[in-house]
Amino acid sequence: MTLNTRDIVMIALFAALTAALGLFPPITLPIAGGVPITAQSMGCMLAGALAGAKRGGLALALFALLVAIGLPLMAGGRGGFGLFLTPSGGFIIGFAAAAFVIGWLFARHSGEVPLVTSIIYIAIGGIGVVYLFGIPWWAYTAEQSIAVVAGKCTVFLPGDSIKVVLAALIARGVRRSYPGL
Repeated sequence: MTLNTRDIVMIALFAALTAALGLFPPITLPIAGGVPITAQSMGCMLAGALAGAKRGGLALALFALLVAIGLPLMAGGRGGFGLFLTPSGGFIIGFAAAAFVIGWLFARHSGEVPLVTSIIYIAIGGIGVVYLFGIPWWAYTAEQSIAVVAGKCTVFLPGDSIKVVLAALIARGVRRSYPGL
């Protein structure tokens, strides 16, 4: 796989954007089992929708790598490999897969993607794929059933739904402003 300068810049940009979204203070609800509610999941949504499958996935893989080596890029200034051994670990890993899937879905269209379709694509990746990685890992680390953890994840759905719509609106605006993106 060959990366040109534009690819590298886009990867770094979306890794940095995801880190910047961690500046918003996390909210931890007792029912959420220590998994915080953060704005960072919107980073993978935007990376996939704007940078595409390859660059978006690599941006969030880079972000996960930087967190793993200890940079305090997660909401609340957290970082380090140990974070991947907590219930949050699967969600962080899922970010890269989500960005890839979102980018892949967007690439199936020529021209402008309708807003409703954008929302669906971003929800599939930004909620579906992230939860596909996060729920089983949370269940494993917390020694709970997947069904119990899936029930606990319902607390995240309202906020994640808002992030999906915001990401779709932002991506639509950016794509209109920069059609060659």
